[in-house]
Amino acid sequence: MKKFKIKNERFVFTILIIALFAIFLLYYNLVFSVVFARNSFANEMIEIADENENSIFNVQKVLLYSNANAIDNSKDQSLKDMSICQYTDISIYIDNTSTISELTDENTIKELYIDSIVATSHADMGTKILNYKNPLDFGKYQMIEAPENNRIDFNIVNTNSENENHDYTNPTFYTDCSNPISLGYMNKDILTNYSVSKDSFSVSFNGKVLKEANINLEDINYTLTFKIHIVNNLNQKFAYNMKLDVNLNDNNGGIYNGYIFKGRNTSGNEYRFFKEI
Repeated sequence: MKKFKIKNERFVFTILIIALFAIFLLYYNLVFSVVFARNSFANEMIEIADENENSIFNVQKVLLYSNANAIDNSKDQSLKDMSICQYTDISIYIDNTSTISELTDENTIKELYIDSIVATSHADMGTKILNYKNPLDFGKYQMIEAPENNRIDFNIVNTNSENENHDYTNPTFYTDCSNPISLGYMNKDILTNYSVSKDSFSVSFNGKVLKEANINLEDINYTLTFKIHIVNNLNQKFAYNMKLDVNLNDNNGGIYNGYIFKGRNTSGNEYRFFKEI
């Protein structure tokens, strides 16, 4: 039996060390890193759960007022060239005293903004917009424009003296959550160049116009999603993913009768603002 003699034992030893190191790196990446990542994720989830055991901010209730309108674009106001829109005014009330009864830096607002706005409906009809709406115009038709960069930033009012003139033209929210988040949704130009029929000499400037124009409510029922961000006066961040499924129809005719006003009281963990860490 022949015996093999290694001429350069140092070189072979070096190659063996490199191979063992490569095997260790491969094993680490395939096993240890996965276990470490899993444990880190689990620890992070536990920390998040602990931070959100008692939520500081909750959605208390939501009010929805839905109506429609016909905008006469004809020069002689002859009702021969109209654009039909559907709009919903939204008031979102925030509860900040269920966990902390008195006002502190923890349950008062330093910053508030809304982003990640998405509106979808069953049919691709019209142009859908969500933006701030002056609460003094709640329930009234008011044209709104899309927010810049798909984000709504609110001015935070700390004392009544800061808003003596009650100017709610721009997005406004009180630090103590005493006023609702006021928003307006509009689906404009659902139908354009609409003209009243020869048998009619008038048009309804409310939800009834949707029926007069033969607009199927199932086509314009919509789902609205957006994210509400809060920063308190301790610079802690909170977020809530709002989802509103708006049904304009019911057994009694729904918005075809003129308008719909609905209130939704909220309770449960799904209405908590999530504290970010």
